Amino acid sequence: MNDLPSQDPNRCRVIGVLDDGVASLRATALAHLRTADVVIGGARTLALLRHALKPGAVTHDLTGQLKAVPGWVRAAREAHQACVVLATGDPLCHGIAPYLAQHLCLDALEILPNLSTLQLACARVGLAWQDARIVSVHAADAGEWQRGAPPSHGLYALAQALRAEQRLLLLTSPANSPDRIARLLLAEGLGSDFHMAVAENLLQADEQVHAQLSPTDAASMRFAELNVVLLWRTRPRPHPVRFGLADSAFEQRQPEKGLITKQEVRAVSLARLQLRADSVVWDIGAGSGSVGLEAARLCPQGHVFAIEKNEADHAIARRNHAAFGVSNYTLQHGKAPEGLEDWPDPDSVFIGGSGGELAGLIEQVLRRLRPGGWLVMNFVTLENLATATQALQSLNADWDVLQLQAARSRPILHMHRMAAENPVWLVCAGVGPMGHGQTEPLVAEETAHG
Repeated sequence: MNDLPSQDPNRCRVIGVLDDGVASLRATALAHLRTADVVIGGARTLALLRHALKPGAVTHDLTGQLKAVPGWVRAAREAHQACVVLATGDPLCHGIAPYLAQHLCLDALEILPNLSTLQLACARVGLAWQDARIVSVHAADAGEWQRGAPPSHGLYALAQALRAEQRLLLLTSPANSPDRIARLLLAEGLGSDFHMAVAENLLQADEQVHAQLSPTDAASMRFAELNVVLLWRTRPRPHPVRFGLADSAFEQRQPEKGLITKQEVRAVSLARLQLRADSVVWDIGAGSGSVGLEAARLCPQGHVFAIEKNEADHAIARRNHAAFGVSNYTLQHGKAPEGLEDWPDPDSVFIGGSGGELAGLIEQVLRRLRPGGWLVMNFVTLENLATATQALQSLNADWDVLQLQAARSRPILHMHRMAAENPVWLVCAGVGPMGHGQTEPLVAEETAHG
């Protein structure tokens, strides 16, 4: 079965171009360019190919005017003028072609791709790229990367990909340059995990390829504005435990060791949060960070926003964050609900400590939760249990309570006994609909120690 679009004789040709200009074009693409009545492209590309245009051809510089391009194409087609849009490399690889296909009917376009600059760079250093991930950091300049930066940062997608991939091919920008990318690797503790290659001014007279750089060296170098970056691991990617981490995996407050959400309670709480790979999670009263950090591993395409008011616990959570090496986790020092208004609406919320603001927090959480969202709070005191259930009742929420009490084996002489942990109550409430239009309860839980 052939589902290709009909062959419109007046299609706009989207032509991939490289920096050696006409030499990079196939005969078919060059013929379309030379006979075009209207040529659209960036200022640098138009200047590179101006000598190949026919006399009288109208040119449009799309720099800063991307939204105008579909209108220019429509106008040319309606006037029965031959139209060409020039793009860099492969127009379908982080190029203009998908945008045009979205705003024009597909049969209005014919795409004539060239080699991608990433493909050329891989050829220069002999790097196989069939299993590599392509990441574009063409984004607004958000400054240097800091551990815990939010998803709005222009380098966030790269920071996420570094944890998941063996090889990455990067389309850079003047702001998000190779040296800034190297500093990101160092900030994330990955400086010894990756080699870098930087290809500058490909196919130009001053082309230069740095075939193998360490992030430490690259961080202090300066590169030509036109470049691409290749990253590949120097050691196998780790595959850490995602769920059910031991309590000993986390640094805990001393001398009061153990002030975290225990493994058994944490496992049930995370299960009741109904996490997805892309969930936005709030961790209020993060304590040591155990719940939020484990949630971050379970939501690799999502993000965890955590807050902790106790300065000592906040410092411990920061150190646990550094040790866990997750980039989709933002921790702030403060007392909720202050600061929650700046967070995106959550899919799941865990309350491990309320600082005396429990009823107000529950009301705000239920108001902000997305449809199908879940709240989980752990309580170890009868007073907080009563406050939570009364608040949920007054808000007409669907809720239920689960009591958990674990007992762990302890050595006694040459034998073992069972030592009981304190009981913990999980209060459950939900924002429907869930699944097939059914409303299910949500979960709430309180321990003041994440």
